[in-house]
Amino acid sequence: MKDAQPKAIYRSEYQPADFEISETRLDFQLFEDHALVKAELQMARREGADAKAPLILHGQELKLLELKVDGGDAEHEIGSETLTVSSVPDRFLLTTLTRIRPQDNTSLEGLYKSQTMFCTQCEAEGFRKITYFLDRPDVMSTYTVRIEAERQRYPVLLSNGNQVDSGVEGDRHWSVWHDPFAKPSYLFALVAGDLEHIADTFTTCSGRSVDLRIYVEEKDLDKCDHAMASLKASMRWDEEVFGREYDLDIFNIVAVDDFNMGAMENKSLNIFNTSCVLANPLTQTDAAFQRVEAVVAHEYFHNWSGNRVTCRDWFQLSLKEGFTVYRDAEFSSDMNSRTVKRIEDVAFLRTAQFAEDAGPMAHPVRPDSFIEISNFYTVTIYEKGAEVVRMLRILLGPQDFRAGSDLYFERHDGQAVTCDDFVNAMEAASGRDLTQFRRWYAQAGTPRVGVEAEWEEDSGRFTLHFSQSCPATPGQEQKEPFVVPVELGLVGEAGGLRLQIEGHADDPDVEDNTTAVIEITEAEQSVTFTNLPEKPVPSLLRGFSSPVKLTFPYQREELALLMRRDADGFCRWDAAQQLAVAVMQDLREGAEEVDQLLLEAYSDVLADTSLDPAMVAEMMRLPGVGYLVELEEQADVHSIFKAREALRIALAQHLQPALLARYRALDIDEPYQASAEQIAHRSLRNTCLAYLSLLGEEGIQLAVEQYESARNMTDQMSALTCVVHNAAMDRAQPLLDAFHSQWQHEALVVNQWLQVQATRPRDGVLEQVRGLMDHPDFDMGNPNKIRSLIGAFCSANPEQFHAADGSGYALLGEIVAELDSRNPQIASRLLTPLTRWRRYSHGQEQMKAVLESLAQRELSRDVFEVVSKSLA
Repeated sequence: MKDAQPKAIYRSEYQPADFEISETRLDFQLFEDHALVKAELQMARREGADAKAPLILHGQELKLLELKVDGGDAEHEIGSETLTVSSVPDRFLLTTLTRIRPQDNTSLEGLYKSQTMFCTQCEAEGFRKITYFLDRPDVMSTYTVRIEAERQRYPVLLSNGNQVDSGVEGDRHWSVWHDPFAKPSYLFALVAGDLEHIADTFTTCSGRSVDLRIYVEEKDLDKCDHAMASLKASMRWDEEVFGREYDLDIFNIVAVDDFNMGAMENKSLNIFNTSCVLANPLTQTDAAFQRVEAVVAHEYFHNWSGNRVTCRDWFQLSLKEGFTVYRDAEFSSDMNSRTVKRIEDVAFLRTAQFAEDAGPMAHPVRPDSFIEISNFYTVTIYEKGAEVVRMLRILLGPQDFRAGSDLYFERHDGQAVTCDDFVNAMEAASGRDLTQFRRWYAQAGTPRVGVEAEWEEDSGRFTLHFSQSCPATPGQEQKEPFVVPVELGLVGEAGGLRLQIEGHADDPDVEDNTTAVIEITEAEQSVTFTNLPEKPVPSLLRGFSSPVKLTFPYQREELALLMRRDADGFCRWDAAQQLAVAVMQDLREGAEEVDQLLLEAYSDVLADTSLDPAMVAEMMRLPGVGYLVELEEQADVHSIFKAREALRIALAQHLQPALLARYRALDIDEPYQASAEQIAHRSLRNTCLAYLSLLGEEGIQLAVEQYESARNMTDQMSALTCVVHNAAMDRAQPLLDAFHSQWQHEALVVNQWLQVQATRPRDGVLEQVRGLMDHPDFDMGNPNKIRSLIGAFCSANPEQFHAADGSGYALLGEIVAELDSRNPQIASRLLTPLTRWRRYSHGQEQMKAVLESLAQRELSRDVFEVVSKSLA
């Protein structure tokens, strides 16, 4: 790191490429120890480009065997990551032949081997590891791809588009694919392997029939039906909600075990991590079923929001990812419980994205610079980007928002564009000036919105005074006011109150006059409600209408009222969270008893059979340690964890009869379905079990009985977690051994087995993690295994990761140092827990020392960027 510091790339320095590639023809010869790639690129100098500019192509880890320009030799120079041809005509055919070694490609970028299968991952800049090319998203080309391989080893040969030819030559065979839609190189895909598939068809709204196939290893054929159903549901939903119809004759999905990401939206050939496509009730949990549904939809939706309209440059990444996360969240909300989905998304945003906004890697939704683009596949780009799109829908209303998205696709189909182009379409469709709103794309950090109330009993006037600010972030000391839509209501003893806003006439077209959206655009702003019959309790930020930290000085009785009476499910949940935070603070300050108000409020929630059981489960779950850390400037993890555990036990003791009764009543005696109703019942039942297992042997025995009688992985894994996390190891180990013996041939189940041990919040778990690293089922070359064991320990077991002796930090430093040369993407992502070292009241010097030790090494760009920014 010290000798060669990678340089940052700046958005302000963007220039279009000097050359265009109208047509790309690729020929792959796949062998066991190498691959030959012949590329024929029909190129032209861009209009307006420098007439003397040389051709500079991207390339990494390539062996150039041949180069021709219009069939003749051309003077060229090979750099460490470039190929320069000094003199070329304005129009020409460039032909190259390169040799690559997919079998040795441990970075899992470009063309690589996953077990016995060839596959690709080209986003963001992996295509340059396949052949020399203009590997940037604004260079779009049509592709014709020929793949040749040994027929017996690789009977399935796939690429983008439609298959147009195939044949056999001795013991080898070949297949030709053509994609008629111009695309950037990051959307290129290739798969060659011994795979089986399930097939179905989908009839589009215009009456075209599309062949659907999901390719997996033969042993996994029984785990594909849910993904296929999810694909068909998402295709229909996108037609009905966004007016987007699929555009080719075939849509393929391939499941790959070694994959850095969750899935990849390559045009017509989506490549998925196995964890995001395989689902069987015996081997995957309800959460896995829901994840498969969401990820399949997400990658399919990219066909328009990412493929047909793509990014001009990587600074615009949220243009496709934020928009598509919003789309998949809406789809999941329509398929399941909208309120529960919103709660889950907000809980993740508050824990992960707010932490990113407050740390050294903070960046705007549209970043200004980066060293390694792989580091910017972040929760800010994805989740906060989705919140920005959601706010646009709130501000414009559903009709204008849909018109804006239609106009965006109409204007820019087949183009590489920017976030401004998206907002411009929304402006044009709605007639609204969104100049100030654009600050959400340009300014980093989480805005803070403070609210104070003023009640005039004699006149029935209730005024809310709003203030907004945003903390300094790296490179941005001062922030201008955002547009913050605050959806709110006023709640009385009997429920929602009618809203009359001073200075605003009632809208006769609005049936629900108990909720309103207030747009906060100034640093300070007030709104007054009139003719109120009683002092109300404000229900603020309904549906989490803006990604902000909002504070209001609620009394505990007011929070309890919101938990019982608020019509907005998110605010009911949030009131429970706030009340729990206040009581945990009591415990940290020495309180010997838990506030009876909280115990009664949770008792009422548990007893409310009119509520969706999934909603009850969410309200019963206490805020996580990660979220609680974000509430403090200097966090004491151990104090937070201790108070949280004390409150969990107090709730379990107080609610034991009710918990047991609800647990018994929710037993489902019918075949498994991944339906919203069944998932809700299992969610609450296992939440009850989690509390009961805190109460000693009786609760542990209940978990053991559930483990032994479980007929699906959701119930089996929930029971196993209860025992492993709450019982002594001599009680837990027999179940762990039995579980491994039962499922050792199912890789995704073994990942769950690793994770449940890595997250055990008890002393000795670090030694257990180190021991599991030597287990035959752990593979440092497989990202899923790394995430399940190392990632889970460092990110989801804060009590043990932050051990006083610094051993958790040391382990992470060792792993990152080992991984950096093999898979920089995974190494840099593992580092996230250390980036916030300044936020903790203990362990700072130990965490900093690990980062400083890494800084002395020769690092990849990925890890260098994270380490250097963390220490800056």
